[in-house]
Amino acid sequence: MIAVLDKDSPVPLYYQIQQIVEERIDGGQWPPGMQVPSERELCEQFQVSRITVRQALSALANQGRLTRQQGVGTFVASPRIKQRLNRLTGFTEELEARGQRPGAQVLQREVVPAPPVVARALALAPGEATVLLKRLRLADEEPLAIEIAHLPARLCPGLEEEDLENGSLYHLLGRKFDLIPARAEQQIEALACPAAEARLLGVRKGAPMLHMYRVTYSSEGKPIEHTESFYRGDRYIFHVELAGNGAQQAPEVGRKS
Repeated sequence: MIAVLDKDSPVPLYYQIQQIVEERIDGGQWPPGMQVPSERELCEQFQVSRITVRQALSALANQGRLTRQQGVGTFVASPRIKQRLNRLTGFTEELEARGQRPGAQVLQREVVPAPPVVARALALAPGEATVLLKRLRLADEEPLAIEIAHLPARLCPGLEEEDLENGSLYHLLGRKFDLIPARAEQQIEALACPAAEARLLGVRKGAPMLHMYRVTYSSEGKPIEHTESFYRGDRYIFHVELAGNGAQQAPEVGRKS
């Protein structure tokens, strides 16, 4: 089928193609996981040059609507996961709320001396023992994030021996060690994915990543976890609701206009 573009429109042809492809994805004609037609086939459909098609596909890949597998082809990406930043939830809780199946592959678990940055964040003595837990986080068996957590060993003795692949770490901390995560301080930055993390996540080296540090505090105000995370930029959106000063102001009782 030949898709007709308006070549007299001031809207660039690549952007018109981009909009048509997005309509096919949003309308269900191209479902997640489907391999899209080749560049040559799309050139024939739209009656444009390969450069124009490539520009449209690149824009959609950068937005996370399409994903490319070198030597295989281009596929429709799964919808991005929108994680709220105004609530303290773990990876497991967030995915379960979306109806997805969370999972984890434990890459490293051991008791180690706290690195200086971790010791400062957790108010530990230099070199004090921490439980190091490095996990590849999965959603419906797809790798989405790498989490590297340190927890004070004296607060959760034997944590490294627990089942850390199935279930929520936060639930385990509350149930077995009486550590209830109550609040967290978090910072996020954009990052080009390093090679080691790219191999684990199944993305190319240098792909856009969301790099996060978080310090979690117990209900008593004690720091109980320092986490460094790498989230796939093509699969995650962090969402926060902001309110201006006007939203907090109530009219004064009895005030005359």
